[in-house]
Amino acid sequence: MLSFDETKMTPPAQPVLSVVPDDALTGTGVETIDFNAARVKVDEKRILNCRADVNQLVPFKYEWAWQKYLDACANHWMPQEISMSRDIALWKDPKGLTEDERQIIKRNLGFFTTADSLVANNLVLAIYRHITNPECRQYLLRQSFEEAVHTHAYQYVVESLALDEGEIFNMYREVPCIHAKDAFELQFTQELCDPNFHTGTPETDSRFLRNLIGYYVIMEGLFFYVGFVQMLSFGRQNKMTGASEQFQYILRDESMHLNFGIDLINQIKLENPHIWTPEFQQEIIDLIKQGVELEYQYAVDTMPRGVLGLNVQMFSDYLKFVANRRCKQIGLPEQFPGAQNPFPWMSEMIDLKKEKNFFETRVIDYQVGGALSWD
Repeated sequence: MLSFDETKMTPPAQPVLSVVPDDALTGTGVETIDFNAARVKVDEKRILNCRADVNQLVPFKYEWAWQKYLDACANHWMPQEISMSRDIALWKDPKGLTEDERQIIKRNLGFFTTADSLVANNLVLAIYRHITNPECRQYLLRQSFEEAVHTHAYQYVVESLALDEGEIFNMYREVPCIHAKDAFELQFTQELCDPNFHTGTPETDSRFLRNLIGYYVIMEGLFFYVGFVQMLSFGRQNKMTGASEQFQYILRDESMHLNFGIDLINQIKLENPHIWTPEFQQEIIDLIKQGVELEYQYAVDTMPRGVLGLNVQMFSDYLKFVANRRCKQIGLPEQFPGAQNPFPWMSEMIDLKKEKNFFETRVIDYQVGGALSWD
């Protein structure tokens, strides 16, 4: 039995406190509360480098950010609401799916399980602390929750199909095309996570904008689209309908994330035109082109042979078409002249007005449930 001699015990070390000047915390929301300070005026608000109190949500300056937050809340869903029973039966049937079809499903689950975690990490650890506008932060908080729901959805599919969890969740370390995409994205988060990184100069503001484009335009606006087409194609053929429906819900969320990100990027450009230089634009164009190539290699890996009425040439065309659209959305020239969309049905699914019809019952249910009278 051990005994202790209290006279010989070393007292615990006292924590070392690092004092950070208040001006370095300005715009974060944790600066010292100045008693009797003036109220925030709407024209004092900015996306980046704002000196107004970020803890005060109103008055709104960016109504579009608040509306997107409200729209996201109205579209709430959870993975368990979707039945996986037909998927389970089909997956267990030795003749239910071809090996190529099974590979597509496992590869996409392998990519998406960690991709949405990377997006969430970027939001929480990198983007949020540098955004100095409360209504935009409000949407970022909602988006962070939705990224958690998406990761939950993939886990739910993996568990329902009794897949090897270690194989699926570790693909980003074991499958080259998945690793390449994730490593490409991680560079942005790592730069902004540096505790010495602060916006406030043309150089750092442009690096922050580069991060937003890397995640909203390339990750959520390009890297997800091969997987979306593939997984939704199963549902169009009445296969893996539960998993396909999960991806439909996720696509709807991601479309809203992308739209918010585009507005955020363009607002920062508007407020900081000096950082949108020809050299910076070329850097972004090069990143988008690199993203197209990485996503094409992912298509080749997930689908070495034609399946589900799809082939890799169709994805080559589609990625160029999507990249052109992303460039145009942020004010860059199209890079792939004449690129056509081989999947017009995807445009219909991405159209939020048309998607609303698909989800109308659930949206109404949640809105009514949230407005119940308890009299």
